[in-house]
Amino acid sequence: MALDQSFVGRTYPPTPAYEVGREKIREFAEAVGDTHPAYVDPEAARALGHADVIAPPTFVFSITYRAAGVVVQDPQLGLDYSRVVHGDQKFSYVRPVRAGDRLTVTSTIESIKSLAGNDVLDIRGDVHDEAGELVVTAVTKLVARAAEEA
Repeated sequence: MALDQSFVGRTYPPTPAYEVGREKIREFAEAVGDTHPAYVDPEAARALGHADVIAPPTFVFSITYRAAGVVVQDPQLGLDYSRVVHGDQKFSYVRPVRAGDRLTVTSTIESIKSLAGNDVLDIRGDVHDEAGELVVTAVTKLVARAAEEA
């Protein structure tokens, strides 16, 4: 059954603050194989004009995807998560994520489409710092595959 179009535009409450730590940034950069010194060395980051180490561009996915979980688990939406695959991911940065940032994510359902029986859901995650300033917007595309006919 197709997802309810009336959910488009629905915004969910912000997540609790996530404190970005140097070690988490280092672990993430290591996990994705990115050896840029600004991710691990405060002096290298300062030489580039940053107050502390910065995170690789995809680091924020770990917190925006968790925030999108609130959307997909909304029982009123009726999404069958057992049929969901990750379709796409986009980031639009205002500034880099830095060690010491305390970030919250507000998720909004941007669109719901039905294509060949599959539901395609775009969830926008607006990531703000403690001062309320927008840091990055992430758009996660999820595809709920159509149920197989018996």
